[in-house]
Amino acid sequence: MDDQSDGRQGNGRNLKLPVPGKRNILITSALPYVNNIPHLGTIIGCVLSADVFARYCRLRGYNAVYICGTDEYGTATETKAREENCTPQQICDKYYAIHKEVYDWFDICFDEFGRTSTPQQTEVCQSIFKKLMENGWLTENTMQQLFCETCNRFLADRLVEGSCPMLDCNYDSARGDQCDKCGKLLNPTELKDPRCKVCQARPCIRDTDHLFLELPLLKDKLEEYISDMSVAGSWSQNAIQTTYAWLKEGVKSRCITRDLKWGVPVPLEKFKDKVFYVWFDAPIGYISITSCYTPDWEKWWKNPEDVELYQFMGKDNVPFHTVMFPSTLIGTGEKWTLMKSISVTEYLMYEAGKFSKSKGTGIFGNDVQDTNIPVEVWRYYLLTNRPEVSDTLFTWTDLQAKLNTELLNNLGNFINRVLSFIAKPQGLGYGSIIPDASGGESHSLTKRFAERIGICVDQYIEAMEKVKLKQALKIAMSISSEGNAYLQESQFWKLYKQDQASCSLVVKTSAGLVYLLACLLEPFMPSFSLKVLKELNLPPENQFSLRNENGDLEKAKKPWEILPAGHKIGTPDPLFKELKDEEVEAFRKKFSGSQAERVAKGEAEARKLAEQLEQTKV
Repeated sequence: MDDQSDGRQGNGRNLKLPVPGKRNILITSALPYVNNIPHLGTIIGCVLSADVFARYCRLRGYNAVYICGTDEYGTATETKAREENCTPQQICDKYYAIHKEVYDWFDICFDEFGRTSTPQQTEVCQSIFKKLMENGWLTENTMQQLFCETCNRFLADRLVEGSCPMLDCNYDSARGDQCDKCGKLLNPTELKDPRCKVCQARPCIRDTDHLFLELPLLKDKLEEYISDMSVAGSWSQNAIQTTYAWLKEGVKSRCITRDLKWGVPVPLEKFKDKVFYVWFDAPIGYISITSCYTPDWEKWWKNPEDVELYQFMGKDNVPFHTVMFPSTLIGTGEKWTLMKSISVTEYLMYEAGKFSKSKGTGIFGNDVQDTNIPVEVWRYYLLTNRPEVSDTLFTWTDLQAKLNTELLNNLGNFINRVLSFIAKPQGLGYGSIIPDASGGESHSLTKRFAERIGICVDQYIEAMEKVKLKQALKIAMSISSEGNAYLQESQFWKLYKQDQASCSLVVKTSAGLVYLLACLLEPFMPSFSLKVLKELNLPPENQFSLRNENGDLEKAKKPWEILPAGHKIGTPDPLFKELKDEEVEAFRKKFSGSQAERVAKGEAEARKLAEQLEQTKV
């Protein structure tokens, strides 16, 4: 935690609340669903991207809070519980722990990572519902719903599959609420050839009473909000396109209740056997999780004058965050902090197809821990491959190329050249001491170099402020390339014998650049930056900073002033290890097929090995 708080303590933590006059930034990432292990597409699509931005905000000295958690209610949890022969709560407890472990491994630094199956969620959700009811935005209607006579139950959206009704799609595995192929939001009765996902029987249609949010009545206020905020918040193009496509189709009343047991109960006698639709209650989870973080949660969520809300998600979540959730909050008539900026990713594809939790295809959060590839490499690869404009493809050979070429040969090479030279004994280097040097402005090569670095730092800040994460990472890495070129052009190894003053300046400037790179790359690769601090012999609590008020950005433009003369560095070690062809091939084979197939293959290999051992004993 940083010092941007009023000092209140909660669970032994220093809680942050908005500070008037500061930039107060509330960051959320889409709540990952808790019925499976998160895959790399989930990680880059929400939690990792938001983590990078949150870390950047902390570097800048903004008062930032990053809220996330697991989305635990709804059909998918009930279904998974049935599959694993346990209760929905047990499923949630199991997968919450798995998600938390995966995100901890990925160095995701939440201020609060909570859950939606809490009393706080029920309280906040029902309170918002009652306000909507009082203000006349809810109506009661009888609707036709698919009923499975074999299972003797109404089928929630995700318990129905069939062919997409869109003529240009016809995807045969569309869900009852959405087609994953074309992105169209659906009602289950619209599906062609519907089938119960549990028993595969064809369901019949029955009447059932439900509550609806009258979005058409809120349309004018909603469109005003979208028109203003999409510009003020520089919404990503894919978010704008998806939102306006939704509005163009015509805003329809949306059912907010479901015939389920596992969810937030509807607080009306007539509907006591129903719960809220997961897409009504899930975004409210951001609020309830914040209420678990601090009892003063309203200072974040009902404070639009002082707080900016930034939200991160995959493209399939957009309409729920740009249309449904804002409409829900606007309908209460209260002064909510509505989303300012939305950052949306397309899909990350895996080798030959889409990452899929339900089908078990792709690389999952627990898989990466079984490789010898460190977390900073995974973070770097996912962020350089972040699908910001169109779908991107994960391939093992691409990961290998980025590690070996960009991290090892560019970034790692620059840092190792500089620190290894400083670490050489006197007569060959500087005996691990940062040399004394000044006059960078009058040394033409260093002056030109510093000007280029200054431009890069300004471009990095501009990109990060606009949440152009991939662009900012590319700019930061270009600074390392500039550093390598500066070393080559200076020919510092010759200067050491011919012009000690110039050599000291080049080396001190380059050492400052090593620190600057660690600072700029900290949001993207925090564990890498900690390793660099260790090699520079700077304590881990040495807070990286890019604050205007501290003059950090001006200092970055004079890299020879970043580290003090006389400082003793640590022991330089290679920061990255080459990934060889045979390792890539082994990973490709190991992670081919689905998770289930991999488990079966592993069990078969274990049985074979046990048999061989038994025969050896005989």
